[in-house]
Amino acid sequence: MSRPFKCRCISCEPGTKYFKPRGIPLTELQEVVLTMDEFEAVRLADLEGLYQEAAASRMKISRQTFGNIIKVAHGKIADAIINGKAIKIEGGVYARSEKRTFICEECSHAWELGYGTGRPRECPKCKRSNIHRAAPDNDSTPAGDCCHGKKQRTRRST
Repeated sequence: MSRPFKCRCISCEPGTKYFKPRGIPLTELQEVVLTMDEFEAVRLADLEGLYQEAAASRMKISRQTFGNIIKVAHGKIADAIINGKAIKIEGGVYARSEKRTFICEECSHAWELGYGTGRPRECPKCKRSNIHRAAPDNDSTPAGDCCHGKKQRTRRST
């Protein structure tokens, strides 16, 4: 029996989850699946330019695990580009690391809730239901516990 995967924390999801070569119908293409944790590793290492130690810390995994993830991701991306395959981004064992911020229109109270906890029905301060979600701040790195404790959003690809 193999050891279960440790949950990997990701701080964003891609705007689009599918890429394919232009001018070739999807039915004629082979597909490469890039998992969400592989996507996050590529984002942290290649887009943000973080060293593996810092990127691993952000994902709450070891540096060695991060190195293994990024190596597999780079191989998949190279295969897709060189061999003209489509890239589908989905699956993996992960949880969203940031929290959602809600604001009460009545008393202006703001509070945070983790992903996967559902939408609140009322303000915890004034108990009124006139609340909305604040716009996410994509530039900050949340300092939450992520998935080490209660898992928020977890998916496993086959």
